[in-house]
Amino acid sequence: MPSARDIRRRIKSVKNTQQITKAMKMVAAAKLRRAQDAVEAARPFAVKFNEVLGRVSAAAGGIKHPLLAVREPKKTVYIVLTADRGLCGGFNTNTNRYAATEMKADAEPAVVAIGRKSRDYFKRREVAIAAEYVGLGEHIHFGQAKEIARFIIKKYTDGEFDQVYLVFSKFINTLTQKPTTMKLLPIETATGETATEETAGENKATTAQPSATYSFEPDAETVLGELLPKYVENSIYQAILETKTGEQGARMTAMDSATNNAKDMIDSLTTTLNRARQAAITTEISEIVGGAAAQA
Repeated sequence: MPSARDIRRRIKSVKNTQQITKAMKMVAAAKLRRAQDAVEAARPFAVKFNEVLGRVSAAAGGIKHPLLAVREPKKTVYIVLTADRGLCGGFNTNTNRYAATEMKADAEPAVVAIGRKSRDYFKRREVAIAAEYVGLGEHIHFGQAKEIARFIIKKYTDGEFDQVYLVFSKFINTLTQKPTTMKLLPIETATGETATEETAGENKATTAQPSATYSFEPDAETVLGELLPKYVENSIYQAILETKTGEQGARMTAMDSATNNAKDMIDSLTTTLNRARQAAITTEISEIVGGAAAQA
């Protein structure tokens, strides 16, 4: 059995760790609130934008645009979004493994890594990294998503990418983040449907209603030329917000579990310390009694 001094040192060490995890839980909770407000504020715009894009595209007819061009998928790229840091349970691992499973159908997939954890994961597995975006920070700006979208759009229109998928963890609640795949390019708007799960049902309902008559100014091709890149930008922005919110929710849950585990460990070590002290006292009493008996 360890000595009482060793056990006390261990208890002190665990208490220090408990203070750290408790503080990290509080910080994550504060960040989660801000991130959750941001993602909930962005969702209605994304839903309505996708509805409008689907209806306008259907009304425009067979308009040709580089972002609508369907090619033989020789080069498929996955935009994988994770956190830059760990200590958030299985959040990053679940997303990376899900993305790796999605890639199995492709012979030579490539990755655009958003977040250090996705970059490091696929580098270790020798998957081609087409681009990496790390250190985006806690406060996400639309300009960051726009920069990523500009790169993706250029590569797609130049013919270097044939298909582009978004892989991210959709924020459900504090305890649940669901890995999700969304087809980003080519944009599928021929039937008024989009690739996002949360808007698919609403877009189907929209197409069932009588179609409105649209008047395009200056023309349908110009209007779609403005809307389609914005769809890519907004989809990436929404995915980043979902990922950041899920990260903070997972970190808060993980730090709460770590704090509770530390408490259980301290209780167990305290019990062990008391037993060690009782054993030491019993030994001393036995020695005193034995010494007194020997003198007698």
